[in-house]
Amino acid sequence: MPAAASAIAAGEPGGSRCALCEREVQRTSRHHLVPREEGGRHGPTTDLCQPCHSTIHLLLDNKTLARRYAGIEQLRNAPELQKYLHWIRRSRIERISNRRGKR
Repeated sequence: MPAAASAIAAGEPGGSRCALCEREVQRTSRHHLVPREEGGRHGPTTDLCQPCHSTIHLLLDNKTLARRYAGIEQLRNAPELQKYLHWIRRSRIERISNRRGKR
């Protein structure tokens, strides 16, 4: 899916592709590759499914995201996410509970 089409599909029902797990999903949300709190407010974004977006923020803090994983390829290769990515790529799950507060 071209970047422009992906941006249009973000957050809207009808199907789009998650940039991290690369699954076809009903909805995506916009993820700032450099978190807004770390200076990425106007920086690049990517479209992620809800499980991937929640898991990234569960497993990686904003400083780590900004310093080590400021690109989608870096996120795909992050050791902290490998077990999760192996699981989610084989799953049809669209939503998981937001576990951010359970650190």
